[in-house]
Amino acid sequence: MDSNIAVLALAALAQSSRLEVFRLLVQTGPAGRAAGDIAHALDIPPATLSFHLKALAHAGLVESRQVGRYVIYQARFQAMNALLAYLTENCCGGTGCEASATSCQPEGNAHETTARAPRRSRS
Repeated sequence: MDSNIAVLALAALAQSSRLEVFRLLVQTGPAGRAAGDIAHALDIPPATLSFHLKALAHAGLVESRQVGRYVIYQARFQAMNALLAYLTENCCGGTGCEASATSCQPEGNAHETTARAPRRSRS
């Protein structure tokens, strides 16, 4: 993956509503979800959702298709997997972290996840 494409994808995901939309579409799977269902599930106004979906589509992370009068959005799993591969391709000096998560932690817990910030309520 080209670094410019990775930056575009990461920038699109660097906004909480867009990240929620993308995660919902990943959870939904290849069948995708209608825009109205996404808006309802995440309590996002349709115009705002449209803006976020456009940013995700521009970054190549989602795609849409027309089914009757509905626009169905789905995550582009190939793009997601390419981004993850790009981010981890040199992990642990290229030895691969999946073999042993502790083998590449010379300075403490390099792979330890940070605590999540509490969710903000939408008002």
